[in-house]
Amino acid sequence: MTVSWKTIALIILVALVAACNNSKNKSAEKEPVKLPVEPNPSPAFLSPEESLRSFHLPEGYKMQLVADESILNEPVAIAWDGNGRMFVAEMCTYMQDVDGSGTTRPIGKILLLEDTDGDGKMDKHSVYIDSLVLPRMILPLDDRLLVNETYTYDIWSYKDTDGDGIADEKELLYDNNKADNRNLEHQASGLLWNIDNWIYNSRNPVRFRFEDNKIQVDTLLDAPIGQWGLTHDDFGRLYYSSAGGEVAALGFQQNPAYGSFELGDQLLDDFDAVWPIIATPDVQGGYERLRPDSTLNHFTASCGQVIFQGDRLPAELKGDLFICEPVGRLIRRAKVINRDGQIYLKNAYNQNEFLTSTDMNFRPVNMATGPDGCLYIVDMYRGIIQESNWTREGSFLRPVIKRMKLDMNFGRGRIYRLVHDDEKPGPRPKMLDESTEQLMKYLSHPNGWWRNTAQKLIILRNDKSAVGELEKMATDNYTWIDRIFSRNEYEPTPLTRLHALWTLKGLDALKKNTLLQAFKDEDPQVRKTAIWASEEFLKKQDPEIISALQSLKNDVSGDVRIQLVLSLRYGKSPETIRLLQEIKNNYTDNVLVQALASTSLRNDNEPEDIKKLKSKIAGKSPYARELILNGAAIFKQLCATCHGNDGKGILNKEKKMLAPPLEGSKRVAGDRDVLTRIVLHGLSGPVDGKSYSDIMPAMEANDDEWVASVLSYVRYAFGNDASTIRDDHVHDVREQTVGRKKYWTLKELEQLKK
Repeated sequence: MTVSWKTIALIILVALVAACNNSKNKSAEKEPVKLPVEPNPSPAFLSPEESLRSFHLPEGYKMQLVADESILNEPVAIAWDGNGRMFVAEMCTYMQDVDGSGTTRPIGKILLLEDTDGDGKMDKHSVYIDSLVLPRMILPLDDRLLVNETYTYDIWSYKDTDGDGIADEKELLYDNNKADNRNLEHQASGLLWNIDNWIYNSRNPVRFRFEDNKIQVDTLLDAPIGQWGLTHDDFGRLYYSSAGGEVAALGFQQNPAYGSFELGDQLLDDFDAVWPIIATPDVQGGYERLRPDSTLNHFTASCGQVIFQGDRLPAELKGDLFICEPVGRLIRRAKVINRDGQIYLKNAYNQNEFLTSTDMNFRPVNMATGPDGCLYIVDMYRGIIQESNWTREGSFLRPVIKRMKLDMNFGRGRIYRLVHDDEKPGPRPKMLDESTEQLMKYLSHPNGWWRNTAQKLIILRNDKSAVGELEKMATDNYTWIDRIFSRNEYEPTPLTRLHALWTLKGLDALKKNTLLQAFKDEDPQVRKTAIWASEEFLKKQDPEIISALQSLKNDVSGDVRIQLVLSLRYGKSPETIRLLQEIKNNYTDNVLVQALASTSLRNDNEPEDIKKLKSKIAGKSPYARELILNGAAIFKQLCATCHGNDGKGILNKEKKMLAPPLEGSKRVAGDRDVLTRIVLHGLSGPVDGKSYSDIMPAMEANDDEWVASVLSYVRYAFGNDASTIRDDHVHDVREQTVGRKKYWTLKELEQLKK
């Protein structure tokens, strides 16, 4: 029988289609298996090999050990330099006993780890920096490392000049001249170089820019209210977490330079509920935070989040948000949903988690996309994961810790990487040794780590010879001859153009004509970026830029329209005001457009609540005004996470208050000594017959002026209208209660007044 070539071609085509379908089915995402809960977990340490067997992941995924306690001690953060060497911050004094004794000893370290044989496990290490106090922020630049320690705002640059893996050069780049006496859980973390070339942190009302070997500072409109961890996506959107407020993700609707705004329903389908596979009795919220099977029912320690930007795990993970929950011994995977520029988060699984563990000492506290395209997890691997302010006598946690001997488990740590059966980790970079021309090619790399690092290094080199090529990249303005002779092994994408725009901006070489072309780009994220990067022209009221922006007022992309609303606030001209009003009128069904346009149309950069507060206290003494305004900033950044911005309290998912309401409180407006004692040493037990899911932690680590400020604000705000409290009064009460290590109860405080 003769078979025609058409028949053969058809058979081959069918076989290829079937193969493709089989490949797709093979890599198709599957829901993790729902596992039974371990009701009586052992607190005993497991070896790294035993701990690896305790992890449960979707089919095809597995964890690999990168480093363990043979070289690590209490790791909390990781970062890589341009040559793929890993820096590890160690908090060696964190909760070494239930009282947190010796926390401030300067024995913290930054390690330098290398994988020299490419097997994924670190085989070379050195102590890059020692004698630090709880190092919490690390950011590699080129051959320099930026570091911040707990209890300071200072940022130091360290450098190894002789190549022995130990820093021998130290330079102070940012000096605040003020100690940060907040509880270590309430201090900033992050130090993240974002795509807009600003360096952000999780909590303080400033951002930084590295320019001319100096750190430039910009004040944010609102201080972010994140805590441990900070991440960004491919387009520069930042994601925060607030463990204290039990909010797993926030701050992602707009950049903090424009202020803060949250959509009320941005966390979908009971997002706050978590699903451990291990009983979790050691939870600060007490029994209200436990299900009948003793598992954690709600995020309580969300931290260390990351948007995965790598290229060596299945494609469906790219752009997802991963969040550590060390109390639940789990990691959440969230899908990021964009609805006309408004961002929503949804658990990727139904009443299940991406990673769970039955190892009671598994404490994931941080994550990062690695140079090899995989996801890295930092495991502090310890018993206690709550700071001593919440483990004092009278707390729910203390007897649990002592009964289970969790206070005996410390001084270890592991770093893992997540891999997949169908993917092979990528190669180690050598960017520090490569030319600027080669770095520019990495702006098209499929792994976001390479793109971000290449952009950072080009800017740090300040190599203006790159400008011409970057302008071509930003506008995809290549001739067919350019394309034929291009040596770039990575396919240019809209992300290439986006990075090229920001790299030009970082080199102070972004021209108006480049922006005008980018406004017309076919990709909405490039158009959005061009608007964002044009704000310097808007501040100068450039007529050509303003005219070009008119064409974007009805852009099909909600991201573009929202960025236009945000950026136009810098225009302050009749044309920009009319344009803002048009957008507001045309998109009445977009909640975010309406809220942000209203703010921009006010044409000022001061939050409305602060303006009203200033007007209300105008007749008070300068000292009283300063106390109240400082207290307002502290309250919004810290206290509001439990008491609410309006002082009415915040309801958890069970419709119970996290903390007592302050609005119209007779106790707040009453005896100054009682209120000062509560803030200095904390409060536990029922309040007016009601129990709450959290205690009032002690704030005695803060100075007298800090305490006086927040007390003065809460006594004046929320309808209380009581007198301010001076710092010398706080000093007197502190002296009277020196040495107290227990929370107050209302019964004790009532007896003091008799």
